Amino acid sequence: MPILHADLDAFYASVEQRDDPALRGRPVLVGMGVVLAASYEAKACGVRTPMGLTQARALCPRAVVVPPRMKAYSAASKAVFEIFRDTTPLVEGISIDEAFLDVTGLHKIRGEPREIAAGLRAAVRDGVGLPITVGIAGTKFLAKVASAVGKPDGLLEVPPGTELDFLHPLPVERLWGVGPVTSAKLREHRINTVGHVARIGEAALVTMLGPHSGRHLHALAHNRDPRRVRPGLRRGSIGSQCALGRRPRPFAEIDATLAALVDRVTRRMRGANRAGRTVTLRLRFDDFGRATRSRSLLTATMQTRVVLETARALLAEARPLIEARGLTLVGVAVSNLDTDGSVQPSLFDELSDDRLDVAMDAVRDRFGSSSLGRAATLGRRLNPSVPILPD
Repeated sequence: MPILHADLDAFYASVEQRDDPALRGRPVLVGMGVVLAASYEAKACGVRTPMGLTQARALCPRAVVVPPRMKAYSAASKAVFEIFRDTTPLVEGISIDEAFLDVTGLHKIRGEPREIAAGLRAAVRDGVGLPITVGIAGTKFLAKVASAVGKPDGLLEVPPGTELDFLHPLPVERLWGVGPVTSAKLREHRINTVGHVARIGEAALVTMLGPHSGRHLHALAHNRDPRRVRPGLRRGSIGSQCALGRRPRPFAEIDATLAALVDRVTRRMRGANRAGRTVTLRLRFDDFGRATRSRSLLTATMQTRVVLETARALLAEARPLIEARGLTLVGVAVSNLDTDGSVQPSLFDELSDDRLDVAMDAVRDRFGSSSLGRAATLGRRLNPSVPILPD
């Protein structure tokens, strides 16, 4: 089952370089306060996302900073996904700049997987003007690893029978689910490569990392990934986040940012007609550590008031942690989504909340997202909403 993982390179920055020839070959930073994207010329200086623009400019003084143009990125993404679907009907979008493509059975009409991938890259380059890297393998996991190793603007195939020879020398961070915390635990035990993980028994990994992570990494280290490409798969959660930068923020400002994020998330939920039961708060601290806090509701909802009250309760619980460690990012997501937006009515439902949500959505749809906001957010700019695949 040949699978392609196609991933646009430094997407936002590449769109800016495409549209402005003066930016080509120069380090480009896309963002306002926080780096949303960096060209490879800027990445070579050590710039990463999300990083504060002040720090990024210190690392790369020659960088050109441009504000994000979300409509341009959305249009480019739609054009690229049209090429994906012209290649094969079996396309599973992961985000606006990457997707899995199942090319099983296409060899008679389109050639071997490598030929298909080369044709896709040429079509994206010629038709949309953007560089894209494609990884080819027999599993989704390995195809994604191959595209990451093949960047930028590359094509990397892992032929059948060579999977473990390719995978095992790679650092453990190439495994899905290995972030800074898990990486540190593994390296403390001198487990530095995927091959090291593969040679450890599953029981030892479970003892070290817990049941879920231990079994998950043991399977991936042996390239066991039964997932198939699933076209039209609906997302399991709807969320939004905002990088706050490195300067200390008063708690009232964090609360106002959270409220604006909840407004954004619940508007998307209503637009997609999807109600959810679980609210999750995501935090990143000054020491780069992360934390999540979740709470499930008795019934599914898409009401702004209900989600905001739950999110604020989670934020209040995390306040001592925030004050002790500082905060650089806050996010909120709603999961356990219903597929049809059905909400069980209750005798205690506040119908006025539904009417208020509908009225505010109508104003924003007609006059723009920034036409209506909370008083607490006046004078504060929330990062622009990132283009996403349909909910």
